[in-house]
Amino acid sequence: MHTTAPSTKSAFDGIRIAVGAGGLLALLLGIVILVWPGKTAMVVTALVAAYAIVAGVIYAAIGGLSRSKGGWARVGHVLLGLVFIIAGVIAFTSLGQTAIWLGVFLGVLVGIMWIVEGVVALSTLSGPGPKAWSIIFAVFSIIAGIVLLFAPLWGAVVLWMLMGISLIVLGAVNIVRAIAFGRS
Repeated sequence: MHTTAPSTKSAFDGIRIAVGAGGLLALLLGIVILVWPGKTAMVVTALVAAYAIVAGVIYAAIGGLSRSKGGWARVGHVLLGLVFIIAGVIAFTSLGQTAIWLGVFLGVLVGIMWIVEGVVALSTLSGPGPKAWSIIFAVFSIIAGIVLLFAPLWGAVVLWMLMGISLIVLGAVNIVRAIAFGRS
């Protein structure tokens, strides 16, 4: 009978617990996203707004307190800090509207990225490799990108729901992995 050293077992148990806890957190977050998609989007928006305010205070402090930076660098830091703070405060005043704006922004951004990705795939056709798959990928990528550009909020909602579903599946798989680790 082979026994595991105590330090190895405790490290193994720690990893197992971390995988299980991470899986449980992902599972719960996925459920929350699917049950309350608008509310969770507003929570994410609030976190982004809070980050903007904190980053703004830090930038302003760097500009105001730094003695090693030149005058324009200090002014730039203070102005950037003020922009961040103002953006964060505006976001907090209307979390719902800001969440919609962020959804549209992300939908447009992903749409543009998919179009560019499709064009880049087409640019590789002269090289080695399977051309048919590159063309199929490029066509679908460009079409999906155009759809997102014309309906960015709808696309962001679909992507948000897919993220919720993915978190549930991946969370459940990690919970099973953690349990299975304990048995092996």
